[in-house]
Amino acid sequence: MTRSYFVAGLAAIILAAALPVAAQVNIAVIDVQRVVTESDPGKQALQKLKAIQDGKIDEGRAKQQELAALQEQLSKQRFTLSEEKLAELSKQIEDKQIAMQRFQDDAERELEEARRRELGGLEARIIPVIDAVGAERGFTLIFNKFQSGLVYADDSVDITDDVIRRFNTTQ
Repeated sequence: MTRSYFVAGLAAIILAAALPVAAQVNIAVIDVQRVVTESDPGKQALQKLKAIQDGKIDEGRAKQQELAALQEQLSKQRFTLSEEKLAELSKQIEDKQIAMQRFQDDAERELEEARRRELGGLEARIIPVIDAVGAERGFTLIFNKFQSGLVYADDSVDITDDVIRRFNTTQ
């Protein structure tokens, strides 16, 4: 983690030093997480992801309840069922446990893919907005506030609110 901060800082220094002396370096930062959580398109993407997640949670609960019902049945009827019926019930429980594990694995994969798809689509839509704001305001560099290794930035160089406003109007 410390190394990434060092590398990002070093890259900024080298880039700034490589620019012509006469050129003024205007730097801005953006809080991409805020753009995702506060912009209208970001809120829509997060709502889609929450709906998918809630659906998977509900489906998982239903499967867990089926498994619990079978386990309870086995527990209650353990001494009254024949060996054959006990083996059959145990097999059903084992099959449900395997199905539950597969469901959890598949659900995690599906949620991660949906997250990648939604946030990737959002990123593709937000980059032109950031570029436009940066060009209009004459910025030389725009850093992602919390992923660039930046440890301090004055609020006056934060363009997040401008980007959110613009992003909300470009739907």
